[in-house]
Amino acid sequence: MSEKGLNLTLKVWRQKDAKSPGQFKEYRLQSVSTDMSFLEMLDTLNEKLIVEGEDPVVFDHDCREGICGSCGFMINGYAHGKESETTVCQLHMRKFEDGETLWIEPWRAKAFPVVADLAVDRSAFDRIISAGGFVSVHTGSAQDANCIPVPKPAADLAFDAATCIGCGACVASCKNASAMLFTSAKVSQFALLPQGQPERESRVLGMIAQMDAEGFGACTNEYECQAACPKGISVSNIARMNREYLRAALKSEE
Repeated sequence: MSEKGLNLTLKVWRQKDAKSPGQFKEYRLQSVSTDMSFLEMLDTLNEKLIVEGEDPVVFDHDCREGICGSCGFMINGYAHGKESETTVCQLHMRKFEDGETLWIEPWRAKAFPVVADLAVDRSAFDRIISAGGFVSVHTGSAQDANCIPVPKPAADLAFDAATCIGCGACVASCKNASAMLFTSAKVSQFALLPQGQPERESRVLGMIAQMDAEGFGACTNEYECQAACPKGISVSNIARMNREYLRAALKSEE
């Protein structure tokens, strides 16, 4: 490694929009600080490209704290990179070697069309949430929390499911581009709590119907989604959603 940092070769996917053909383009960066995050490294690349009169690489980001789920793309074939439970914005360059070649490309899924370069349209997730990711509440004064007893095991599981940030890594890592982990996390988040019971049946039926309508693939239990998830969402949520769906489907036929 250079005394001033890493020397890297970047193979970056460049694509003007969803209708245009794309290709990998090679760039070289020298003296990349190991203290930089991956996105800061891309910022450095973009500054170089702008100076050279080339269009900067398009990528999504916002909080840069692993909270919002905006960032996310494939690095050497891994969603968010090879580090477990880490978003791209939290991935630091000290995890890479001097002289390494990095292949950087967007999520690959029919339901996530490319906007440009590394940015994809994940509004399909928003439509799944709109189909059932809400609870009914009475207006007026807030109810005393002590009047809604929630068993701690259920509260813990609901909280674990709620940590899903909707980044899309589960879809990108699945060979079928399935959204089952994302959808099941959102279904579980409410199904486990008393506040979520009024829409229990309509929620799971609506969200799964919307998921299928968006063109996501089926789950074949490969568990790649759990391995790629930066928040460690468990596939046990998929089993819970399947039970919820069967229960709702049977009740709808009564």
